[in-house]
Amino acid sequence: MQRLRPIEAIRPLVPVLLIVLAGCRQASIPVDNIASPAVASTPSPAPADGRIRFGSGDRTVFTAPDGRRFQIGSLLTLPGRMSFGDSVWNDRGAGAGPIWIRIDLARQLISVFRSSDEIGTAVIVYGSDGKATPTGAFPVLGRERLHRSTLYDADMPYTLWLTRDGVAIHASTVEEGRATHGCVGLPMDFARRLFAVARRGDVAFIVPASSPGDAGRSAGHST
Repeated sequence: MQRLRPIEAIRPLVPVLLIVLAGCRQASIPVDNIASPAVASTPSPAPADGRIRFGSGDRTVFTAPDGRRFQIGSLLTLPGRMSFGDSVWNDRGAGAGPIWIRIDLARQLISVFRSSDEIGTAVIVYGSDGKATPTGAFPVLGRERLHRSTLYDADMPYTLWLTRDGVAIHASTVEEGRATHGCVGLPMDFARRLFAVARRGDVAFIVPASSPGDAGRSAGHST
């Protein structure tokens, strides 16, 4: 049977106003306390469009940090066990609708949805060492194709600003043993694809290591 990936809080996040950009609070920094991402193994065989669909009566419901509820219509199948630097992007067969993003810090995964269909997923790095990544619901405040952090002297390609004090989603070095100064770091190609579809006002839901209401939804990709 198909093996599905865990799924929790999700919703769009995107945009921008004037933000004081002294630089994202995150340049990738090495740390030794970041666990390997928890991801399921390869589904077999994969559906023709690369996604596992749920009927209207058996859909998972994600309750976002702000109380909004989202039904999940489909999740992407994975080519194998995902590890640092891996990503999957596939919008074939996905319905029309708003983009929303779920970032799961416990599993080190990002899931991008268009309406109820997942169109992308990747392993991430996030904040550590006193620069924790905030949790909650964050509309995208702005977009910047190539930002240069003056604070950390680092490039931040494909930046989606989430807070006015510099927390963002952007391309980063996604390797085991690395973390950020509070931002969410993505593989370069995945960050480029996300930047292309995300717009100001889309919402990113960042879920902490444990979240009330997530019980029973940790087997989104299950047998």
